[in-house]
Amino acid sequence: MRINSKQQELIQGLVEDLNRHFPDVEFVDITESPENPNDLWINVTEPEDEDMEIELTKFFSEKSADILMDYGYHMLVMPIR
Repeated sequence: MRINSKQQELIQGLVEDLNRHFPDVEFVDITESPENPNDLWINVTEPEDEDMEIELTKFFSEKSADILMDYGYHMLVMPIR
C-alpha cells in the first residue's frame, strides 16, 4: 500500500478530528479496501455506545465525501471490534 504525502496529511487531519470529537475511540491502522486497493480504510476502535457509533459514522461520512470531492481520494473511517 502506497500513501502519498497529501493522503498522509488528510489521514492526519481525520485522526486529529477523531481525537478531538470522539476521545474514547482510538486509531488502529490503515488498510486497503478489499473491493478497491485505491480506497483506504482508517480503522478505529468501535465505540461502546451504538448512538456514538452512528454519530461517528455520520461525522466521518461527511468528511470523507469532502475529501473525495476536493482531492479525489476515497477514505473511510471504519469502526472495528
